[in-house]
Amino acid sequence: MYEQFYGFSGRPFQLTPDPQFYFESTSHKKAMSYLGYGLAQGEGFIVITGEIGAGKSTLVAHLMERIDPAALTAAQVVTSALDGEEIVHVVAQAFGLHVEGHDKATALGAIERFLQDEARAGRRCLLVVDECQNLDLDALEELRMLSNFQLGAHPLLQSLLLGQPEFRRTLAHHPGLEQLRQRIIASHHLEALDGGEVEHYVRHRLNHVGWSDRPLFDDGLLDKLYRHSDGIPRRVNQIMNRLLLLGAIEERDTLSPAMLDEVIAEMASDQNRGARGQNDLRSAPATLPFANRPVEQGHLPATEVAALLAERDARTAELEAAIGELQAAGVDQSGVNGEDLSPEEARIAEARFAAALERIESRLEEQEQSFRHVLTMLIEWLEEDPSREAA
Repeated sequence: MYEQFYGFSGRPFQLTPDPQFYFESTSHKKAMSYLGYGLAQGEGFIVITGEIGAGKSTLVAHLMERIDPAALTAAQVVTSALDGEEIVHVVAQAFGLHVEGHDKATALGAIERFLQDEARAGRRCLLVVDECQNLDLDALEELRMLSNFQLGAHPLLQSLLLGQPEFRRTLAHHPGLEQLRQRIIASHHLEALDGGEVEHYVRHRLNHVGWSDRPLFDDGLLDKLYRHSDGIPRRVNQIMNRLLLLGAIEERDTLSPAMLDEVIAEMASDQNRGARGQNDLRSAPATLPFANRPVEQGHLPATEVAALLAERDARTAELEAAIGELQAAGVDQSGVNGEDLSPEEARIAEARFAAALERIESRLEEQEQSFRHVLTMLIEWLEEDPSREAA
């Protein structure tokens, strides 16, 4: 939605890693240098770690674009909690190998033959394993064993391991990983962006979609964005998506720090509302709307929908009660059966009338915010998939 309003050629802050938007911060530049050095060695392990959303996947996507497929065959694995036998089969699948049954020895044999064939064809092989903090120690040991495959004196497989900070700590201190540690030839931890880099990052992504100073940014907005995002690129993307959406809904050509505060408050409310929804659904009857619907990728979360419906009903009831009080206060102010009230009674009735009116105004404001929240969720859901957006 907002890209049409601001005349962008695409969405500049999508959450899916896209190498076209690669931004080379100081830390990313160092990471690419370590990757270049490690790949030149052609053996062992390269380790890149970073916080959730620090840009590890985007870094790898950028690397893959620079790889010559005629010289290097790369396979990528995104891991869940795999054990030693499972990781072997997943690696075989990543290289496009079909292994009959679930025998580990058969899978290892297929992988070794494939690596030897690639080497004879003049191609090296790289295995990229993401989310390594999820792997069992047995799985990490199997990855080390795969690095033992050789053709003559030449290693057949090099691995790039990506993980969150806890994976770095595990590698550094676990006594069972000493042999793996000895084979790490390059390692780097991706740091968050600093304040200046956040500003350059935002402008870099906007320029990539044809930004021409619309919207403008009020003074202090990008500094506040840095403080709220801690310099984590994915958080920057999340906040900027919401901020641009708010700007488009309200038809603003300039984004302000106050609008950013509003977005941050809404995002915090989303988290609280989701937590409440989870608790409500645990005790919800089977007939609760959406309560038994599975939460599938590409659907609005059932907990969010149920919580929003419940909140809507509660606010509607409060609004109706406030209107009833307002009507009662109006009757009291004009007297019962047309009789005049004493000054003291009139003062009390007037106070009740004003209080009831204030409550109604407050409820109307809450309803407006709730409506905008639902609209924001719906737009984000539609824009996740181009087919939904077209519909």
